[in-house]
Amino acid sequence: MAHHHYEARTDKGLWVAVFINLLLTFVQVVGGVISGSLSLVADALHNLSDAASLGIALFAKAIGRKPADQYKSFGYQRAEIVAALMNLTILLVVSIYLLFEAFWRIAEPKEVAGWIIVVVAGGALFIDIATAYITYRMSKDSLNMKAAFLHNLADALGSIGVILAGALIILYQLYWVDTLIAFVISGFVFWQAIKLLPKTIHILMEGTPEDLSSIDIKLAMEKIDLVENVHHIHVWNIDEHRVALEAHVVVSASELRDVELIKASLKEMLSLNFNINHSTLEFEHQSEKKCE
Repeated sequence: MAHHHYEARTDKGLWVAVFINLLLTFVQVVGGVISGSLSLVADALHNLSDAASLGIALFAKAIGRKPADQYKSFGYQRAEIVAALMNLTILLVVSIYLLFEAFWRIAEPKEVAGWIIVVVAGGALFIDIATAYITYRMSKDSLNMKAAFLHNLADALGSIGVILAGALIILYQLYWVDTLIAFVISGFVFWQAIKLLPKTIHILMEGTPEDLSSIDIKLAMEKIDLVENVHHIHVWNIDEHRVALEAHVVVSASELRDVELIKASLKEMLSLNFNINHSTLEFEHQSEKKCE
């Protein structure tokens, strides 16, 4: 019950973060248009992607809590992985757009009002830090929330850069710094998305978990008494935290009771040595023709 109340509180905090980020986006866009700052508009677009990422994360968490049923026998927790892919795609699209806009600003430089940048970006930094703290507490065990946290972290760093650009414009009229900061923000966002994207796709493609080896699993299974050979091994992530395995096991035991003991030994070994708690094993007798 306490866990349920904790999740309700964290969800409420995330919804508040979504609303604040939407409001902040509006303020930054207005401030960016008035001041002529591309870096401020870039930060606003990134904040909008933050609001979207948090909204998607909340939606995925709600779906992920649904128990398994006849339609989704493994449950709905993989919805969080799908949400992480959507979040990362948003990051890539936004970062590419910002790079495009920054290139145009090099060709057509504009004067920028530094004080507006500093004031608006200062408020944005405070909100970014608060939102990043909320998502960080939930990111350790969730790839989806980790993607959301990266959104907020990049935004906080971006706000610092925008403040710096505003200060340099006020003090030294270095208008080109605004464009440079826009490049830095978009480049950082792009790098973070590219870094996390392969892991997300790997899980969705049901690849073998990165910390496991099918060869090591095969050798460990064949060390169990009366196990002659193991083949057709498939290992994949059901979601971020659950790993499944299916395999054909060739045994020399003829009695069903002995086969059941072998199965129990294999499942215990898989759980203890490889943290595989969902395994489907098909047994064959060594006298039968082995499947290729």
